[in-house]
Amino acid sequence: MNLHELGKRTKLASKVLPTVSTEIKKSILKDMAEMILASREEIKTTNEKDCQGAIANGLSKAMVDRLTLTDDRIKAMADSLLEVATLEDPVGAVTEAYTRPNGLKVQRRRIPLGVIGVIYESRPNVTVEAASLCFFAGNGLMLRGGSEAIHSNLCLVKILKEALSKYGLQEVINIVPTTDRDTVDQLAKMNDVLDVIIPRGGEGLIRRIYEVATVPVIAHYKGNCHMYVDESADMTTATSIAMNAKAQRPGVCNALETLLVHEKIADTFMPEFLEACDQKGVEIRGCRKTQSYSVDVKPATLGDFDTEFLDLILAVRIVEDLDSAIKHIQTYTSDHTEAILSKDDANIEQFTKALDSSAIIVNASTRFNDGGELGLGAEIGISTTKLHSFGPMGLKELTTTKFVVAGNGQLRN
Repeated sequence: MNLHELGKRTKLASKVLPTVSTEIKKSILKDMAEMILASREEIKTTNEKDCQGAIANGLSKAMVDRLTLTDDRIKAMADSLLEVATLEDPVGAVTEAYTRPNGLKVQRRRIPLGVIGVIYESRPNVTVEAASLCFFAGNGLMLRGGSEAIHSNLCLVKILKEALSKYGLQEVINIVPTTDRDTVDQLAKMNDVLDVIIPRGGEGLIRRIYEVATVPVIAHYKGNCHMYVDESADMTTATSIAMNAKAQRPGVCNALETLLVHEKIADTFMPEFLEACDQKGVEIRGCRKTQSYSVDVKPATLGDFDTEFLDLILAVRIVEDLDSAIKHIQTYTSDHTEAILSKDDANIEQFTKALDSSAIIVNASTRFNDGGELGLGAEIGISTTKLHSFGPMGLKELTTTKFVVAGNGQLRN
């Protein structure tokens, strides 16, 4: 396989995408959805190879869960394609228009970023999410998935390309068909093909991309997500919200990793919360005060508070007040998601202003920092890079703007 040649084919094919009508793009997305549903059994059979390999290689239950494609998840992939097809096409949209004193009419119009390289791990549904968003936003796409999902990813791309082939667009999406580690480094330096790289995966992958990339990178870094339970929090909902954030899907980036509890409500909150954790099999690593509530709580290290566990493990710390919680988060944040449970408007406002992660959640689960949940239709990931996009990246975040300037003979003095 010549990776550079594959990239050039993608770039050449993508040149036509800005001129493809919205109607045709939506029709293709709907065809993709239908073909994925029709290929459900093939997808599950192929995915089973990856899951068995993951188990044999000792991946955690949470990581195997990220990898697994069930009927519901396959349907969710198809539904996400259909939902993207209902969204407003960003390409060509006029974001600004004004007339200069000399009569020049100036517009800013949305255009695709170009060719996007997505390097990701574990979750094969990323293949479909990335394809739908990049394609509808007019971008070419080069995919490089993790070795643990190679069979699933190849199968899904084959299906997507079949839908594109009806319109002669099959080369606008391509996947690196090998798990050779060198291909990651090659992609990261393909400036003549790629306009941006979006890495999605663990800390090791992100650091590796930053080390070697010459192509601009929009990092989807680790989700060391925090939740602070304020002294005014509603105790009837606090445990259920925190448990949803931690245990609903522990292997995803917006799952809760550190819980901070105000000391004044710890006696009320902690016993019920620890019992809920025990029922869900959540291991607690806590500070000394947290340990006093149960012999099952393991001592937390400073490293635990800096860790994205992606598993049924939670770091817990009892704090003196809101300021202590904010200082802790500012020390360990990965700029992903922070949440506060509180009925005190002043505390909520202080928490929201003091922290500048990509999403601040008030009285709800951290799991809502998600493109679909926030109305973007789908997401290619959650950027922790403030340039050029911050937070969940949907269609608009996969475009930039150009100036279109119309005159009637003006000359510059």
